[in-house]
Amino acid sequence: MPITTCIFDAYGTLFDVSAAAREAAAEPNRAKFAAVWPRVAQDWRLKQLQYTWLRAISDAHTDFWEVTQDGLDWAMENNDLADDELRARLLQLYWELSAYPEVPTMLATLKEAGLSTAILSNGSADMLAGAVDSAKLGDVLDDTLSVDSVGVFKPHKSVYDLVGKRFGCEPKEVLFVSSNGWDAAGAAGYGFQTVWVNRANEPVDRLPWRPHHIMKDLSAIPDLANSL
Repeated sequence: MPITTCIFDAYGTLFDVSAAAREAAAEPNRAKFAAVWPRVAQDWRLKQLQYTWLRAISDAHTDFWEVTQDGLDWAMENNDLADDELRARLLQLYWELSAYPEVPTMLATLKEAGLSTAILSNGSADMLAGAVDSAKLGDVLDDTLSVDSVGVFKPHKSVYDLVGKRFGCEPKEVLFVSSNGWDAAGAAGYGFQTVWVNRANEPVDRLPWRPHHIMKDLSAIPDLANSL
């Protein structure tokens, strides 16, 4: 059965999660932050993900914005940054994350080929709307699906269920793309065709399932979708 629907994780997949810290570090009078921003960005993202997993398994769901703030607070403390103005600026920039350069053309190509396109993300609906609007991707996405509607974070099965409910497709008709190896693996276990966008050249996660395809970026997604 051919692919009819291409679904993308948002943060780290379509949107560069390091952009907020990188852009803040380039602003005037931020010498201390400029010296440590890559580590802050890494810590922030790691804690953001860890908190989603821990909340999911402990039945303590909250919206992704709270998780994002909690992760940043940990990262700033870990890097000896007590700066309320910097914190506010980083959080503001997180609503305006840049899309990776290949994203607009890739999504437009999928749409021209007649495929459905959507985001499926842990992000809250308002955060995702802000990112999509900032990156001007609204015209090349059919929908933005948030875990808000099921009250649990990925990789819970009920999150992946949202795709079939929205598009009326079978799992094998879906190409699911994520920069998170665990997410691509979980989606493969669910029954989607999956791509892990491994920009950092990391090892494959040791999980019961593996991503079906691994790519360095999103450029070849249209070709892959048409070949399956």
